[in-house]
Amino acid sequence: MQTALIIGGGQGGLSVLKILENSQMMKVTAVIDVNEQAPAIRLAEELGIRTGQDWREFMKERPDVVIEVTGDRRVFSEIRQCHPNEIVIPGSFAHLLAQLLKQQEELITQLKHQSYQYDVMFESIDEGMVVIDRSERIILFNKSAERILGIFKKEAIGKSITDVIPNSRLPQVLKQQQPEINQEHKLTSNEKIITSRFPMLTEEGEVIGACSIFKDITKVVHLAEEVTNLKEIQTMLKAIIFSSDDAISVVDEKGRGLLINPAYTRLTGLSEREVIGKPATIDISEGESVHLQVLDKRQPVRGVKMYVGPKRKEVVVNVAPIIVDDQLKGSVGVIHDLTEIQTLTKQLDRARQIIRTLEAKYTFEEIIGSSEEMKIAVEQAKTGANTPATVLLRGESGTGKELFAHAIHNASTRRYNKFIRVNCAALTESLLESELFGYEEGAFSGARRGGKRGLFEEANNGSMFLDEIGELSANMQAKLLRVLQEHEIVRVGGTASISVNVRIIAATNVDLEKAIAEGTFREDLYYRLNRMPIHIPPLRHRKTDIPLLCDRLIAKINQDYGRNVKGVTAEALNKLMNYSWPGNVRELENVLGRAMIFLKYSDHWIDEADLSSLTEEREAVHTEKGRTDVSPRHGCSLQEIMDGYEKELLQSRLVQNNGNKTATAKELNISIRSLYYKLEKYHLH
Repeated sequence: MQTALIIGGGQGGLSVLKILENSQMMKVTAVIDVNEQAPAIRLAEELGIRTGQDWREFMKERPDVVIEVTGDRRVFSEIRQCHPNEIVIPGSFAHLLAQLLKQQEELITQLKHQSYQYDVMFESIDEGMVVIDRSERIILFNKSAERILGIFKKEAIGKSITDVIPNSRLPQVLKQQQPEINQEHKLTSNEKIITSRFPMLTEEGEVIGACSIFKDITKVVHLAEEVTNLKEIQTMLKAIIFSSDDAISVVDEKGRGLLINPAYTRLTGLSEREVIGKPATIDISEGESVHLQVLDKRQPVRGVKMYVGPKRKEVVVNVAPIIVDDQLKGSVGVIHDLTEIQTLTKQLDRARQIIRTLEAKYTFEEIIGSSEEMKIAVEQAKTGANTPATVLLRGESGTGKELFAHAIHNASTRRYNKFIRVNCAALTESLLESELFGYEEGAFSGARRGGKRGLFEEANNGSMFLDEIGELSANMQAKLLRVLQEHEIVRVGGTASISVNVRIIAATNVDLEKAIAEGTFREDLYYRLNRMPIHIPPLRHRKTDIPLLCDRLIAKINQDYGRNVKGVTAEALNKLMNYSWPGNVRELENVLGRAMIFLKYSDHWIDEADLSSLTEEREAVHTEKGRTDVSPRHGCSLQEIMDGYEKELLQSRLVQNNGNKTATAKELNISIRSLYYKLEKYHLH
């Protein structure tokens, strides 16, 4: 390595010393200056380089290069005269070199500062950035790229882009020299990025690399989906409000109209122009604004009757506050036409009298009975539930045939489909036919436009309970036989057959064998129905079940009446056990219910004296010549006396016939439908 002697310890000497030390191409043997505090002298001492004040002493070592940077021409001339064979760099040249080197240092410092700024900028931006050189190796990989791609920077820098990110497309951009702007790129099944790729070119057009800038849009996509969902929900809610048959009005927090639906206009006769932006009292003909009450109390108000609109329509109003983030934003009201409600209530009551369509709500666990007769019936019913066969429930009135029908359906594979109950004796033949089989449009006067599906179609894949099957007319027996044989029906007024898959559970308290002998019941239908007969024993044949039944019935009546009766005393139970129970379990429930009604609220046990109604019933049945002794009551009208007599007569005849309604109707010489009407009228079961 060549040696150098620096003469001059000022700024020029300092710059030369720094350059030579950093270059490691030439060894500085000494730094000379008359000023012992010169900058180059102090640095040389720190670096362990010799220093001195007289250059002549060090020239004896014959350095390869002498750099004179004192700025004094006389020093340069003296060195040249004494040592003409030595390489001496003049001060002016050294000064120029020092200036250039100083500028170089400044440029390097500036470049480092700019590089630091760029690094800070690249690392702080939210977008990921990956840069490759012309050899497809990664030279830049910022923190956002680490976060988005899940790859550490140290694992990426210097590696081939195809090894780190195989599907980046940066090699293609590098080769084709064409940018790709705002391209969607799928990282995983749930993560997406949007990326732009650019080739990196010099001013001369030379390709030196490629760059990719990308952003994670997974959250943005999810947010956009949420916004879209909110708009869809808003549109859907508005569609629901506008399609509702209930009148709806919405007001803001100051009680000014915001929204009404067409049903509101139809009910009140007021248009949007007359309501929107107007006070909430604008639609009231008589009464106070419920909207204003709700806005004042911030609590819902329900069931307020009032009159609205120019036609003074009688309505019932329910209003609730609209509270968002604990801030009152307004209120929404639903207005029901009271006259329409009253009409619908009457129709519903009438429909309930005609037919009951229920979902099965009882199971075998709710059938009470530990007697051998009841156990046999339950086991037979469970067996029947696991087969598709038609089940025929036979037993006296009040023994629980409908309870068994519910349980059979709930224990079968059809439990998740419909269970429909039809009382065959409660409907006229024409009405029963149209209800069971449905009808086509124009089948008869008053038929619904488009026709109507029958109950067999409604119960498809489910079960149908046909109660009082023995009361079917000959025509309906033939139609039912077709359903059982062919599994298809024909609507009233129609010709096309409709396939149905319905499990029939029939019930009767009529002696079907006697009816066949008398010609009132088809023998072929009997054999179809009687494939799985189940005889439900009357209560008088299973009196050991009475204690269990009392416990269950009292618990049920407690819930219905809001009482807290614990049970019956031993004396009362003995009286119940000694009674013959012609009305079966239904009669037992009536007796217990009647006793509980008249109990004091402080009494918790039913005593023998509380069962006086049981004695009265027996006396009423066994009066002289079998007639009920009915004395006229003082203060009653003739109609009340007649109704009372008719009610007691019906009750006594039902008891005499063990609850058999068909036999009772024949004995009284009235139709079975008239009997059912009277039983409903007097609340007899």
